[in-house]
Amino acid sequence: MSDERAPPGGAGPRVRRRARVHGRVQGVWFRDSTEAEARRVGVAGWVRNRPDGSVEAVFEGDPDAVQRMLEYVRVGPRSARVERVDVAEERPEGERSFRVRS
Repeated sequence: MSDERAPPGGAGPRVRRRARVHGRVQGVWFRDSTEAEARRVGVAGWVRNRPDGSVEAVFEGDPDAVQRMLEYVRVGPRSARVERVDVAEERPEGERSFRVRS
C-alpha cells in the first residue's frame, strides 16, 4: 500500500486512517472509550467531537490494530448509536500516543 512505511526501529509497516463517526456519538463516552481501546490495542492518534455532532478520529499504527479500531468505532460504547462511519486513508505522520482532542 502506498501509505505504509516502516517506523523507526523496523517494527513493520504503519497505516493511518481518519474516521468520521455519525449518529448519537456525543455525550455517550465515545471519546474516552475510544481512547481506552486505542491504548489497549497499541494504536496512536486522536479523537475529538465535531461541531456537527459527529466524532472524528485518527488511528495510526499496525494495519491489523488500526482495522480493530475501525471496527470498534462502527459500534462504539454501549450507549452510542452509530449510523455511519466514513473512512479515509492518509499518509502516516508518526503519531506516538493516543489522546482526546478538544
